[in-house]
Amino acid sequence: MSQHRIKSVDIIPIFPRLAARYADRVVDMYGIEVRLLCRIETDSGLVGWGDQRVRPWFVVPDDMGQDLVGRDPFDYLNSNQSGGINTALYDLMGKCLEVPAWKLMGPRCRDWVPVAAWTRPASPEQFAAEIQRAVAQGYGVFKIHTCSYHDVFAQTRAAEAVAPEGFRIHYDFNHNRTLGAVLPIVAELERNHPIVAFIEDPLVRSDIEGWRTLRQQTRLPIIMHGTPMGGMQEYKHDMADAYMLGGSMFDMMSAGFALGRANLQVILQHESGTLGKAMAMHMGCVLPTHTSHSINLEDQYEEDVTTETIPIVDGSSPVPQGIGLGYDVDESAVQRLSQQKLTEPPRHIGILHMASGATWYGKGYVSPASVTGTEEAGLRGFHSELWEDDGTSEFEAMLARVQKEGSVRAS
Repeated sequence: MSQHRIKSVDIIPIFPRLAARYADRVVDMYGIEVRLLCRIETDSGLVGWGDQRVRPWFVVPDDMGQDLVGRDPFDYLNSNQSGGINTALYDLMGKCLEVPAWKLMGPRCRDWVPVAAWTRPASPEQFAAEIQRAVAQGYGVFKIHTCSYHDVFAQTRAAEAVAPEGFRIHYDFNHNRTLGAVLPIVAELERNHPIVAFIEDPLVRSDIEGWRTLRQQTRLPIIMHGTPMGGMQEYKHDMADAYMLGGSMFDMMSAGFALGRANLQVILQHESGTLGKAMAMHMGCVLPTHTSHSINLEDQYEEDVTTETIPIVDGSSPVPQGIGLGYDVDESAVQRLSQQKLTEPPRHIGILHMASGATWYGKGYVSPASVTGTEEAGLRGFHSELWEDDGTSEFEAMLARVQKEGSVRAS
């Protein structure tokens, strides 16, 4: 039993500004700047910090984390605490022992961890610009969600036009398609677009036979986000080539080590700033098969609470070697970011241009699937844009119409 006891747990909402490149994508990026900091202090004056992204509508419970007060922080090794609290505990425990957090997780397998850039669904032009900034920042992999209102093949061609040789795309297919719809999409991406290197969640997770069939018909690695059956059942059913770990610390580390025994790659995704990325680096360095890439949101922000960010060199970031997480927090920055407010999106109308020449308007982006009944990526040659409030009577008239009628086809 350690000599330390938790004296206080503070949960602090913060609203860091997004990267300047998102100035014209306020609607697309809405809510990314809503994060929770966790500050845990012991009776000896040591402080651990953690961070997690939450949705804009999240309300912090008054008692969040208060069950830790009076406890030994080491009671929570491999616990089921929330992401930010868990990260703060490991930062704190490392400081108690004056060791890096990874030493509380297992033997280190590597000194550097591969990392991937990320953004919200983007038009082909926006995606090309994001690829260019990611390359400039040192990334070699980019994860992006596909969506029903942007053409994945147009996105891919735009990325290929600007990406250097060897750059790779990780597409997240949102686990919402049938096998019949996804097979030709994956086959064409594999055949004609070598920049595409990973396909995440191509099918609903309950379609065990579909996952197996898809794996048999493609050489692209298939990633499952999470292990809803615990990890071993997914492995037994040959559902995926790699698994993106999710859930509590116990869930992620136990599944990660078990899948490592099975010689299957694992991937970490931490939706937070520098503190969360640091935690991912500590975890990623001890998981034997975390050899693909980690997805983090550090690159989404213009500002953060840490005094420095984590470097990226040749597509990887170093495992922190300082005590705890290895990154210091500027408490004046915490105070400042806690006083900022969520950026609200402007009023807007979605516009969908179909290959046929038809144009649709809607209260947000208009999905071709919603107006044709076709599954996502089943159509080609369309493109989408947003019409933000420009003060014109035409905007007001169309906004009133879509609010009343829903999606409207232009005559």
